[in-house]
Order: sequence, then C-alpha cells, then structure tokens
Amino acid sequence: MRGIEAAVGRVGDRWTLLVVEALLSGPRRFGELEADLPGVASNVLAKRLRHLEDEVLVVGEAYSSRPVRMAYRLTARGQELAGALRLLAEWGAAGEPGASTPAHGTCGTPLEARWWCPTCEQPVDDPDDHGGLHFA
Repeated sequence: MRGIEAAVGRVGDRWTLLVVEALLSGPRRFGELEADLPGVASNVLAKRLRHLEDEVLVVGEAYSSRPVRMAYRLTARGQELAGALRLLAEWGAAGEPGASTPAHGTCGTPLEARWWCPTCEQPVDDPDDHGGLHFA
C-alpha cells in the first residue's frame, strides 16, 4: 500500500483530522470535543474517536466510572501528525482572503517546509538529483 493510501485509511474520514487538531493542545473530554467541533454529531464523533483509538493515535482514559466518562489524548504517534496538519492547513489557507503564512517569531520571515537529512545535515531540495528524495 502506498503511503498516501495508508494515511487516508487512518485519518481520511470527515472530522478525523479536526479531532486530531482539537487534541493537539491537550486532553479533552467528549463534551469539550463536541464544543470544539461545531456541527459534528455525537455518534460521528464517537465513531471517529474509536477509529483513532484502533489506529493507536488516540487513547481514551476514564475519569469517572459511574457513568463511565472519558477524556481523550493523542498518543506519541498521534502527536506526530502535528507537522503534517500544519502543512495541510497552510496549503488549505493559501489564496484565502486574509490568510497568513507561518513566520519566524524572532525576525518575521515567512517559514518554508523543507526535506532535511539528519545524517548528512543537508537539505534535500531536488528529487531528481542523484542524492535527492526517494522513498525506501
């Protein structure tokens, strides 16, 4: 299975990425997630949370036993989606009226995403060059 197909299978349902985004700032109770995601039906939210738990991206922890009430948080694997969500949000906002691009807090220069080899400490800009980007 190609990488994009696997990703879509894990987080490609409507509302799923929005649930992940809502959890990036910390654990949320079910009701808090409903409030953070206006328009999501509670049965749909419950289904998305179960799916994210099955994918080991989210974990639910009971904070009350009678009735059982859950708080949800991202796993380490779920937290890894933060960078991809930032890139996707930037792409989605491009061309929108009033859209802003992320900028460096110190100097204000707009940021750009780049592939980087941590071993060679070199940017990988050109996938056609011999040492460029390839998927193993």
